[in-house]
Amino acid sequence: MNNVLLYLITVFIWGTTWLAIKFQLGVVAPELSIAYRFAIASVLLFIFSFVRRLSLRFDWRAHCFMALQGLLLFSLNYIMVYLAEVYLTSGLVAIIFSMLIIMNVIFGAILLHNPVRLSVVIGAIVGLCGLTLVFWPELSSFDVSSELALGMILAFMGAMSASLGNIVSARNQGHKLPIIQTNAFGMAYGAAFMLVLAIFRGAKLEFDPSADYVVSLLYLAVFGSVVGFGSYLTLLGRIGPDRAAYVTVLFPVIALLLSTLFESMTWSLPQLAGVVLVILGNVIVLTKIRALKLPRWF
Repeated sequence: MNNVLLYLITVFIWGTTWLAIKFQLGVVAPELSIAYRFAIASVLLFIFSFVRRLSLRFDWRAHCFMALQGLLLFSLNYIMVYLAEVYLTSGLVAIIFSMLIIMNVIFGAILLHNPVRLSVVIGAIVGLCGLTLVFWPELSSFDVSSELALGMILAFMGAMSASLGNIVSARNQGHKLPIIQTNAFGMAYGAAFMLVLAIFRGAKLEFDPSADYVVSLLYLAVFGSVVGFGSYLTLLGRIGPDRAAYVTVLFPVIALLLSTLFESMTWSLPQLAGVVLVILGNVIVLTKIRALKLPRWF
């Protein structure tokens, strides 16, 4: 599939999942909701692999890295974000999480020895400035306290976990591990991690049969997980974790547009200017500028 199409699919789907996640909060513990989501997604990917007769045989080393990807990308980062939103507004969490692109550049250079693309650095700075303008009303009312500080730490740790998960995925693809089967096993491991965490935290094992919960769960599992991660990780393997991660700067804007349509959100001039900067940063990131090669010792 064309890279631009993969990019647009990822941005649109993950931009809509923020609204779907709201219907997951309430009755069921966040750990269980995440476990349900990735368990369903994993089963769907295993069925697809079986129908297409894709090989599911991998050695123990491959399973270790699949489990690591599942832990970092399909479980820890999600629970950190869920818990962070207990203390912070979703807008502030989105801004912190959008630092994923910078983390991917740093971790990619350190762990994978990837060249640092100047266009990504410039585009990321422009995009983050734009996102700050978009969420400035929430930032301007931010008051440092113990709970808010905890929320910031959780959101930052969630972004770091997702970034390291991106690097592990890039490593797995570099070692010829197929995306579909890797995601199938990784999501299964991620669901198992979340189930263990739910039991450890004493969460009540229950399910919400309401239409809102079930429909949003299926949307998150099928589109947010199977299609979204499939598109994003394919893109990551093709253009690198730094440029692929820019979707984390753009999809909060999609989430805001949905809030305008379904939650009667009003826009200010600074917010509109912020959207323009995010789009400009997006164009810069996708522009080819000579890369800066870091020393091997870095």
